[in-house]
Amino acid sequence: MTLLDNISKHEEIDKKGTKPNPTDISELLKAVGADAYLMHGAMHDSDIYYATRFLASDPFSYLLTATGDETLLISDMEKGRAEVESRIPNDKIKTTSDYKYREIAKEKKNADLAYAIVLKEMMTEKNIKTVAVSYDFPAYFYSALQDEGINIVLMKSPFEKARSAKTQEEIEKIAQSQKAAEAAMTAAIEMIRAALPDDTGSGKLIYDGQVLTGKTVLQEIAAVLMKNDCADDETIVSCGPDSADPHGKTYGALYANHPIVIDIFPQHKYSRYFGDMTRTVIRGEVSEELIRMYDAVKNAQEIGVETAKPGATCANVHNAVCDALEAAGYDTYRSGSKVGFIHTTGHGVGLDIHEMPSVSENAHVLVPGNVITIEPGLYYPGVGGIRIEDTVVITEDGCRNLNTLPKIFEI
Repeated sequence: MTLLDNISKHEEIDKKGTKPNPTDISELLKAVGADAYLMHGAMHDSDIYYATRFLASDPFSYLLTATGDETLLISDMEKGRAEVESRIPNDKIKTTSDYKYREIAKEKKNADLAYAIVLKEMMTEKNIKTVAVSYDFPAYFYSALQDEGINIVLMKSPFEKARSAKTQEEIEKIAQSQKAAEAAMTAAIEMIRAALPDDTGSGKLIYDGQVLTGKTVLQEIAAVLMKNDCADDETIVSCGPDSADPHGKTYGALYANHPIVIDIFPQHKYSRYFGDMTRTVIRGEVSEELIRMYDAVKNAQEIGVETAKPGATCANVHNAVCDALEAAGYDTYRSGSKVGFIHTTGHGVGLDIHEMPSVSENAHVLVPGNVITIEPGLYYPGVGGIRIEDTVVITEDGCRNLNTLPKIFEI
């Protein structure tokens, strides 16, 4: 049984017909002078999944016209599954054989050129003379379609804004991934809590008779996520000097008396939605400097969550976090510092781990349905790093924190 077979049997997969056309892009197309928007992607293309609710291991195409007419172009072998799983009406699902793709490929001796000709014929049927494509549209098809007489314009994703305001169904899916992240975080912290410094004075943590490593903790996190139908990718476990780099990783020994940053952002294997959270813990003695840093980050994070509400801008949230950290005596990203708080406050979470809106110095006004992270941190070489992150949903009168796991530094 393939992954996609498994997905089709999973009760959480979207049922055909439950998703309306994801957004009206007519005005966006009008602004760039295009008759339609064309996407070409596969398993990991979030926009094409958002628009079609369909996954395939091989690339396929989706066309949406300014009038809302849709076409899903797939291989013959995927047609039956697309008719069951996608949100596209069956009469709008076309296969490459409908356009004699194999015959064209044999004649042209070029499969890519044949596919471009199929795309051209599909658009000619709909009297599309100018089509918009995304910035990452395949260069070969861009060139080949122009050679075939189709005008092409580049545009940013027309689904970007729509994707930033989640439906209740999407929020529940993110919450499910967040629950898995909390289970994995709990397991990781308990493993570190159960470890003891070795008796040689090296400071290495010992767990179950062995040196506890970042790799061991990562394996535990991955195992818990898998049990919760989630996959991990680039999970961060970072100790001591490594933690002074926001994306630093420690695969070797973990040490007592040093901060350990754990950042988990799983993607649910069936819903495709992400969760995201970070906790920082320490096992052993804690310096006054680290306590002060942790308290400052925790306070700034709480202020960020309190500021996140409908009508507030992302800049309001970011500046509130920077104000709190600067008031505590720390350097911030806002002033261009290379140490201290050296990144933005957060980002949107959904089908991508980083999507709109960016919680930074921008004027995006938060609206109900936005799902964002609030994740201030402090990073000082020679001292270490502290980061705390929750994922919150903007509601009608504030925000709802999808995290319930306590923030405890000394374990």
